[in-house]
Amino acid sequence: MRRVVVTGIGIISPLGIGAKTHWNNLLSGKIGVQRITAFDPSGFPSQIAGEAPQFKVNDFIPKSYRKAAKVMARDIELAVVAADDAFKDAGLQSKAYTETSTLEVNRFGCNIGAGLINCDLNELTAAMYTARDGNKLDLHKWGRDGMQQLTPLWLLKYLPNMLACHVTIIHGLMGPSNTITCADASSHLAIGEAFRTIQRGHADLAICGGAESKVNQMGLARQTLLGRLNDGDNASPQTAVRPFDETAAGTAIGEGGGLLVLEEYEHAKARGAKIYAELAGFGASQDVYKVTTPNPDGHSYGMAIKKALADAKVSTDRVDCMVPCGLGIASHDKAELAGLRFACGDDLQKIPLAPIKGQIGNLAAGCGVEPATAVLAMVNNTIPAAVNTRKLPAGVKLNVRTEPRDAKVDVAVTTVYSLGGQNAALVFKRV
Repeated sequence: MRRVVVTGIGIISPLGIGAKTHWNNLLSGKIGVQRITAFDPSGFPSQIAGEAPQFKVNDFIPKSYRKAAKVMARDIELAVVAADDAFKDAGLQSKAYTETSTLEVNRFGCNIGAGLINCDLNELTAAMYTARDGNKLDLHKWGRDGMQQLTPLWLLKYLPNMLACHVTIIHGLMGPSNTITCADASSHLAIGEAFRTIQRGHADLAICGGAESKVNQMGLARQTLLGRLNDGDNASPQTAVRPFDETAAGTAIGEGGGLLVLEEYEHAKARGAKIYAELAGFGASQDVYKVTTPNPDGHSYGMAIKKALADAKVSTDRVDCMVPCGLGIASHDKAELAGLRFACGDDLQKIPLAPIKGQIGNLAAGCGVEPATAVLAMVNNTIPAAVNTRKLPAGVKLNVRTEPRDAKVDVAVTTVYSLGGQNAALVFKRV
């Protein structure tokens, strides 16, 4: 099996645009969870979110492609921005930047995780308004009049595969491509698939990870109905998401994207690429306990971690940093800790943990920001803080601190579980 390394990192998160900005703000203690500004949230119990900074997608795509921006939903734009950052960071001159690209595009894959893209309520409501019969929707009027208010390409904004579609077209990639839609686990699973594709020799490079925005009325409503959100700290959003804390009261929706450029090791050396880390292990599992709740015993979640560590040939006593899921939902955190103990045993209380959702919220399929952060922790030999983990539950012992700390990081692990029961883990090693 061929070795696979990380040669590019692209991030857009509630902490900033670009991997460098995200990392610097993460270490400075900035909190990206604030009162929602994208729309008026006053009608919702939870009114906070991790919103990405404002940007114009046209600044991140070639002039020749700007007409296509009209059919980009927010999720697609986030993926496009993260991809631009990753390509530039990797020093790759794709079709987006030059007419004479030297990339072997047939050997360059793309695996981007996506979520359920929520419709723009303004344009959808305008169309539905024309199809009303009193206070009800008349399907006959909808077919005759309502749909005519939507652009013929309207649906293309909301297909999950369009994240990878736009990225591959912009950069001219023609290698193995796929979209994974497994909620919060989408990014990790997409990175894992790209990893295997390069290992098997079906590609030499791949851009992979995920992006999503739940910062809209429909995204917020769904998470509210599932009872996952903190609705008691609207006045203090900076301390609202408290992973593994005794006072954990729910998570906050968010938006963002994290993409990695993976590359076969010898290929990266031959082109003189800077190598951040080696992706050495990947593991996945399925929890069939309940669609909306992880199994309290954490067994399936722990199995994904065990598989990833075994794949990387790394024992738990060698793990220098772990970026866990850490949603800040008390019952979920308890189940995750059970899984971590199952996977790591007594070593768990020694492994430095960096649950960063306290600063960015839950980015769902955009959780590719977390593997990217794990790699940055290795590159910078710094373990991010657990800013809102200030009081551990009774009997729980974890290696967390509310301030960043310097430490040699030779092995970094990132783990995730999702609605639907998918679990995944990735192991990065210093080359």
